[in-house]
Amino acid sequence: MADPKGFLTHDRELPARRPVDVRISDWREVYQDFPQDKLTKQAARCMDCGIPFCHNGCPLGNLIPEWNDLVHRTDWREAVERLHATNNFPEFTGRLCPAPCEAACVLGINADPVAIKRVEVEIIDRAFAEGWVTPQPPAVRTGKKVAVVGSGPAGLAAAQQLTRAGHDVVVFERADRIGGLLRYGIPEFKMEKRHINRRLDQMRAEGTEFRTGVNVGVDVTAAELREQFDAVVLSGGATQWRDLPVPGRELKGVYQAMEYLPLSNKVQEGDLDRSPLSAEGRYVVVIGGGDTGADCIGTAIRQGARSVTQLEIMPQPPATRPDHQPWPTYPMLFKMESAHEELADGQGARVYAVSTTEFVGDDDGNVRGLRLVEVEGPQNGFKPIPGTEREIPAELVTLSMGFLGPEKGALLQDLAAVAGDGFYDARGNVSRDKTYMSKVDGVFVAGDMGRGQSLIVWAIAEGRAAASGVDRYLSGETALPYPILPTARPLV
Repeated sequence: MADPKGFLTHDRELPARRPVDVRISDWREVYQDFPQDKLTKQAARCMDCGIPFCHNGCPLGNLIPEWNDLVHRTDWREAVERLHATNNFPEFTGRLCPAPCEAACVLGINADPVAIKRVEVEIIDRAFAEGWVTPQPPAVRTGKKVAVVGSGPAGLAAAQQLTRAGHDVVVFERADRIGGLLRYGIPEFKMEKRHINRRLDQMRAEGTEFRTGVNVGVDVTAAELREQFDAVVLSGGATQWRDLPVPGRELKGVYQAMEYLPLSNKVQEGDLDRSPLSAEGRYVVVIGGGDTGADCIGTAIRQGARSVTQLEIMPQPPATRPDHQPWPTYPMLFKMESAHEELADGQGARVYAVSTTEFVGDDDGNVRGLRLVEVEGPQNGFKPIPGTEREIPAELVTLSMGFLGPEKGALLQDLAAVAGDGFYDARGNVSRDKTYMSKVDGVFVAGDMGRGQSLIVWAIAEGRAAASGVDRYLSGETALPYPILPTARPLV
């Protein structure tokens, strides 16, 4: 364990965010550097709790108390070995995961939990800086070929594990760059894309092949894929977005978040000088109060929006853990993300318990306003409250309302025809057995495509688990770790 009195002598501390007026003028990550002496104190707060419930909170089964002890003793090289033992991409999860491990931390019962995410990201960033993250090519090649469809965290995790097991892996991505939503959904200020690029360099050196601009199901049919490869992993995500079918939805200026955010990322990649959907000088309304909504807020502010208003149909969450979400479950709490801090600096507002009833247009078919009404809580079916209707200005609206499952395009249509009944589960996701194989022999499913919209840690865990199933299918046995994952959808 770390310092046996660390949790008694040190308070929780995180690195400071850069000043709002500074960070909204660029697209760099928002956090300042965190000195080593402060980090080792944070690691020392990890207590000898007997049963580390942080393991229960983390789908990856990360060895959290072990890292904390190693960081407290400044054994950084061993710490990154422990980190990589369960997680292929801690530089992603340390920046993007909402940290169910911290919600499950035993210290969090009556105090602030250990700053697990911060310790994680500092370990991996130091490892890259020191040159400790090197390619791990397989000693022996099996001659088996595996296609991975989709290059988000689930697909990349499956690809890396299968490549290291000796298989010839090709990752297919329909976009022009690898990374899925990591590349074209997460804004640069939340995770700079250099973190993806350096990991892809490692994977290429290990032998993984990447093919971009390939729409599997169209450019390559499902039948061709199954004929050319010994196994296929479907990891295309849950990209069928939820829409808002109210009057005026067809107006110009109303877009899905995943139509809006990727263009900003293309500007940062150097493909565009300016986003064609720029918020500059506009009244912006973001519908949806989750992480994607926060990404839209921060993006709009950096583009020079006149104001930004975020609408959420749910009531404002509590600041502390409610009784019906007891430890160690993940509580739904009021969060102040960096983008929300930027709103609080005079750039707009967050509005709860409201529902959009209509988009209002001008004579040219552009959205100019949005009508909303206050609603009662979910227990009353979001019933409108009479007399609370009002209109707010809106010249650019982004819909950040989540996803309904995988797109039922040509690829899944063809596979469903082969599988017959039972290809989809009751929620419309691709069904799979305990080895992650679908109803089609040799076709496996990992991540949101089989689970539904979820967290990055679940995507990586499922990618690793599916890789184990594929390896056993191809080789009869496997040395790859097989995370024990519940089949039901998690609470987070």
